[in-house]
Amino acid sequence: MAGPQFQPARDHLSLGEAFFDPVEAADFPQTRLRYADRDWAARIGLGGLSDERWLAHFGRFEPFEGSLPQPLALKYHGHQFQRYNPDLGDGRGFLFAQMREPGTGRLLDFGTKGSGQTPYSRFGDGRLTLKGGVREVLATTRLEALGVNTSKTFALIETGESLHRNDEPSPTRSSVMTRLSHGHVRIGSFQRPYFLQEPKHLRQLLRYACQTYAPAIYHLTYGAEDGQGDAAAAPLFLRWVSANCAETVADWFAAGFVHGVLNTDNINITGESFDYGPYRFLPRLDPNFTAAYFDQSGLYAFGRQPEAVFWNLQQLAGTLVELSEQSALIAALQDYSRVLAQAVEDRLFRRLGLRASGDRDADQRFLQAFLGALKTSGLSFDETLHRAFGARAWPQGDDWREVSAMAAGFAVDRPERLDHPYFRTDRPTSLVIGEIEALWEPIAEKDDWSAFEQKLADTWSMAEAYGFSPIVADGGQKALAAAEGQAEATGAATHAES
Repeated sequence: MAGPQFQPARDHLSLGEAFFDPVEAADFPQTRLRYADRDWAARIGLGGLSDERWLAHFGRFEPFEGSLPQPLALKYHGHQFQRYNPDLGDGRGFLFAQMREPGTGRLLDFGTKGSGQTPYSRFGDGRLTLKGGVREVLATTRLEALGVNTSKTFALIETGESLHRNDEPSPTRSSVMTRLSHGHVRIGSFQRPYFLQEPKHLRQLLRYACQTYAPAIYHLTYGAEDGQGDAAAAPLFLRWVSANCAETVADWFAAGFVHGVLNTDNINITGESFDYGPYRFLPRLDPNFTAAYFDQSGLYAFGRQPEAVFWNLQQLAGTLVELSEQSALIAALQDYSRVLAQAVEDRLFRRLGLRASGDRDADQRFLQAFLGALKTSGLSFDETLHRAFGARAWPQGDDWREVSAMAAGFAVDRPERLDHPYFRTDRPTSLVIGEIEALWEPIAEKDDWSAFEQKLADTWSMAEAYGFSPIVADGGQKALAAAEGQAEATGAATHAES
């Protein structure tokens, strides 16, 4: 049973069926628990669940008392590789339950992948391969360990069906996955009512998103006596989403992560990274490295992720034009590059275990020298960052001697971390594509999960050594402060010109 700390919620129901369809989960021939995130279960009041209850809730999707009475397939549209697709929506997943995070009050969702067909499945079977589920566990565990604002793979259950896929040997085993996420409202959620010319529903979604995820913006624009409603909320909301996404793009950069499918339906308004299909981690620093074999133009290559996400944010801005002044929305988007530049610097210093000096020019020169040497040398991304952590050891060569000399001017951040056993080894834990395939092979051939479990243990050790905490979306306060600062700067400039 859920413990007393579990705080069920059902906020999404307030939007009504313009935004979702009630659906039923597939009836699987078997449910076998393969992975459970016990740590996060304890954090949200589900630490006392027996394996039987895990299977009941996350294999048969029995509802939690006080949460959603029935799964909801969410409605949205989206640009896929920058081509608009109005035939999207939750096609092999649904929103299963909502809850509040104890202590913070954040609204959290249980969303699924592989839970069966919905009205949006089109010609798909609504299923997930077991290999796909294993890949998601590996991705979210590593990203969380590296301080990325990511969804969590909460449960992975093998379901006993044989699936046929074109991109892996078939028939192959099946699974259903449940992710724990800070919401599932996407850019594509706004695109749908805009495309369908439903301004009432667009306004409703904006108000809900502000009230639920950015209450500081909601109280100022809708709750205050002189609040101006949608016209004032839209640019502040866009600024908030842009900053959230910029922080996550910086997370990916420092983690050496390539998402692979940065479509608008995969961009959460909270900035939280989620939905891991053809992802990759960099073997070496290469801006042109892509994750998806079908991304032949390199649209979502590692070095193009910042511009890809910004393009998506422009699509969000386009849906809000009817609610606010275009000039205010353009000004809101301008925050993205500023937040991104600072966030990338912050994350790189964090990954290197060093403290920024406070001299922005000196900090940037050092990071540029480091990235230049890392790219030119072609060395392993993970091994180089591991050995360089806390400025312990730099590679050999003229470029690296310059980096080493510059690094001497920076203090080590929390130097006690260097005593952790993880940093006493030369080889870090990594997750390049060949390793993922090697982890899957014994599972597929002998149902041997030992290598997979060892990889997770090594990743948790890395997480403990680094001690990173993700930068998660605030309630809108920073967006308000940034807007006020921009207004003051514009006012001062206008006054000076006059």
